[in-house]
Amino acid sequence: MRIRPQRLQQGDTIGIISPSSPPDPASLEKSLAFLEELGLKWKFGQHAKKINGYLAGTDAERLEDLHEMFKDPEVKGIICSSGGYGAARFTDQIDLQLMEENPKVFWGFSDITFLHSAMGRYSNLVTFHGPMLGPNIGKESFDALSAKMFQQLFEPMELHYTEAISPLSTISPGVAEGELVGGNLSLLARSIGTKYELDTKGKLLLLEDIGEEPARVDGLLNQLRMTGKLADAAGIVVGDFSRTETQKKWTLTLDEVFDHYFKDLGKPVVKGFKIGHCEPHFAVPLGVPAKLDADARTLTILPGVE
Repeated sequence: MRIRPQRLQQGDTIGIISPSSPPDPASLEKSLAFLEELGLKWKFGQHAKKINGYLAGTDAERLEDLHEMFKDPEVKGIICSSGGYGAARFTDQIDLQLMEENPKVFWGFSDITFLHSAMGRYSNLVTFHGPMLGPNIGKESFDALSAKMFQQLFEPMELHYTEAISPLSTISPGVAEGELVGGNLSLLARSIGTKYELDTKGKLLLLEDIGEEPARVDGLLNQLRMTGKLADAAGIVVGDFSRTETQKKWTLTLDEVFDHYFKDLGKPVVKGFKIGHCEPHFAVPLGVPAKLDADARTLTILPGVE
């Protein structure tokens, strides 16, 4: 069993860091009101608001903020300000033992997938795949269900995803149980061949992405297929794939791509989960036991905090 961080309490301090790209300043500022509504205080990493092209400061600065927030006894949880690109540039320099010795809530998604995978594998830590401050919480489109999902940090709760939340489609039938792992498909594919590549053996694999046309999704899934990641998984949870349109004359649909890789996989696969670059965004803990019932089209996930 992985280490589940302690639940948050009203009045706790959250650390805000930018491990990847810089957040939009106006959206970041607007998002802080939501943390206040949750009854949380916050402190920014020393370099969290820096801009270094498409990076939020240098690699060393972003790494320093990550380490300092895990070291800081006042900080009870860490939320990433934004995704984008850059977390993988310093992952091989992270003191992953520091996280194992100081477990606390760590929340983000998209480019943060690389950090989720590293912490899950070498820090044995449950982390959270959920919406971030600048690009999500600080926007008018931030949904009430997305906001409600933060309550799982304050009270251990079993999560139940049914078609009451969104229409779901079974690609391959069956029922499977295992740790929920994964995240952004592009980041998972990039990690293959590194020491941080995802172990999917006997696990439920969550996949989501944005801005990848069907041919690109095809190539990414083929990479997972050829390296055994799909065959090893107990089941596949297909999250949101947004902005996947293509201008090419000859193409396959995204559904056709999914059918090619998943229909004859011989294990449960369900698509349509609002997990990813979407609203609402159903935030989930990674590294906890879960059950995917492709026949009933439900996903049940155990609590992520103690």
